[in-house]
Amino acid sequence: MNSLFFALLRALRSHAWLRLMALAFIISSLGNGLTQVVVFGQLLRWHVSPTVLTFAWFLATVPGFVGSLLGEKLCRLCSPLFLLVLYELLGLFALLLPLYGLQHHHVPLLLSVQSVEALLGGMSWPALTLTFKRGLSAGELPAATAMENLIFASQVLLGTGVGVLLFERINPVKLLGIDAASFVVASSLLWLATYRMRVGTAKKTTPQKPIRWRGLMTSQKRSLLLLPALAAVGAPAMALLPALAQQLRPDNAAALALPLLFSRSLGQLCGPMLLNSEKMPGYVKHNRLLLSCLALFLFSYTLMPALAGWTGAALAAIFIAHLASNIVFALGTFSILHQFTEQHIASASAIASRWQTLSATVVTLFTVILTAHLSAIQTLWCVSFSALLLVAGVLFRYRH
Repeated sequence: MNSLFFALLRALRSHAWLRLMALAFIISSLGNGLTQVVVFGQLLRWHVSPTVLTFAWFLATVPGFVGSLLGEKLCRLCSPLFLLVLYELLGLFALLLPLYGLQHHHVPLLLSVQSVEALLGGMSWPALTLTFKRGLSAGELPAATAMENLIFASQVLLGTGVGVLLFERINPVKLLGIDAASFVVASSLLWLATYRMRVGTAKKTTPQKPIRWRGLMTSQKRSLLLLPALAAVGAPAMALLPALAQQLRPDNAAALALPLLFSRSLGQLCGPMLLNSEKMPGYVKHNRLLLSCLALFLFSYTLMPALAGWTGAALAAIFIAHLASNIVFALGTFSILHQFTEQHIASASAIASRWQTLSATVVTLFTVILTAHLSAIQTLWCVSFSALLLVAGVLFRYRH
């Protein structure tokens, strides 16, 4: 009864604004997942190169750096829930890009929606963590971690699940229409949540302040480094997933890639729910647990070529990989909420987001370059395992 799942249920029973926010983001994630299916499914239909598929993931990370800078500054000026409503509306207008790309067979425009979503995602995370820090007690912070994990996973779990069923049956333009409707509903629910939240005056009493690395404790520095460490190890595998599907099943890559995306997100959702909410502070300090999860993630991906003839086994390997990686993700998000005060939480989450984006960008650039010369699995070995050794050094340097 102490798992993150039950911690989330208890928090949802206690806070009406949290229930509205959860419903809003689940609906929004459904639409975002559909967009991802449309983008990658259509690229595979057009038989673009593995380098383009990897570059598509690159475009889905870089703008998040700029977005976190903007989001941090906006949190000092506006209510975080108001900002979340604004970002949903901006996402609605961004759907014009893939709509035009589909109608005119324009690959760059189809890819550009990934950049816009990354920008808005970077802007929204500081607002989201600030909302949780203001609205939840210290004992309820594991529920916030579970909520962030639910938002992160449901984007592809729900959207891809529906998308896999509908992609071959419904015109992609109609799928974008469902996405647009989800943005409208989500923004309306978030607007209602602003009226139900009882801490609306907290912003005036605890203004947001930036943080400085030199003034941080070792535990706080470690908190900021956990998510960038995960990105360094996981980004190449995430970027190479469509290309792996293309190599494993050249004749029908879309039929394998979309179920792999669904299996990935199911693992992302289930992994953190295995954690004991009362032991979260101890888990964050456990280097062996963190490194074991990252190593299991990479090992599962390296099994993919051997499982080419067994689709079910390949899906199970991806499920296990992301079950392990999202344990690290959950501990990273919890650590930031746990270690930083309300007046510093927006700055801390924005910095962690920027470093995560920078880490993912650097390793993905190496991945893009190497995929032009090596196979997908050889590229994974070269980049991710080197990153794992670097991460091990960083974790032991900032252990506490």
